[in-house]
Amino acid sequence: MKDVKLNARIVVADDHGIVRMGLIQTIKRLRSDAVISEVEDYRSLYKVIQKEELDLAIMDVNMPNGTVQEAIDYIKIHQPQLKILLFSSQDEEVYAMRYLKMGAGGYLSKQSSTEIIESALIAMLTKGRYVSDNVKDAMFAESLTGSGKNSPFETLSDRELQIATKLAEGITLKEIANQFNLHSSTISTYKNRLFDKLKIRSIPELVEILRLYKQ
Repeated sequence: MKDVKLNARIVVADDHGIVRMGLIQTIKRLRSDAVISEVEDYRSLYKVIQKEELDLAIMDVNMPNGTVQEAIDYIKIHQPQLKILLFSSQDEEVYAMRYLKMGAGGYLSKQSSTEIIESALIAMLTKGRYVSDNVKDAMFAESLTGSGKNSPFETLSDRELQIATKLAEGITLKEIANQFNLHSSTISTYKNRLFDKLKIRSIPELVEILRLYKQ
């Protein structure tokens, strides 16, 4: 594939080294002279943004020392022209629209094929925007109705939605606490709060309402 004929000063932010390595190799195939920085948490990402002028930030959603909303807001303040591609294992149908509305330029699933990842990188570098066909369909449906699916999940904060998804996957409170580096009591508080907002009382009810939202 031909090199993208643009400056390519890129930061790859992910707390898993193997993910950063794979992304960097893919970027180098597309643009051999790209200048790439890599970081493993939000705090380190902010330091890079303070020091370097960048063209593209590729970042995971769940990293230590911050939240994705804080990171997007920070970038918009300090480097408003910086393109943002979120690269996440979270369910695209549940999260992509939410993060695009937060200000990200694109959302890419970690389950995507190499071909799709390369296409997304090119789209971000040339246009500053990438959405999959599924997300395009969802955006079109929302434009027709004016409100999309009017999902009760819209009332949840980003962290509450993350925890709701983990709970629906059958992950225990202790395991979720370990993944987010939080106390189990904090996760329990989030669980009670999201149950109140969704007006449900059990995990099976959560699974069902999530299934209905994704239809």
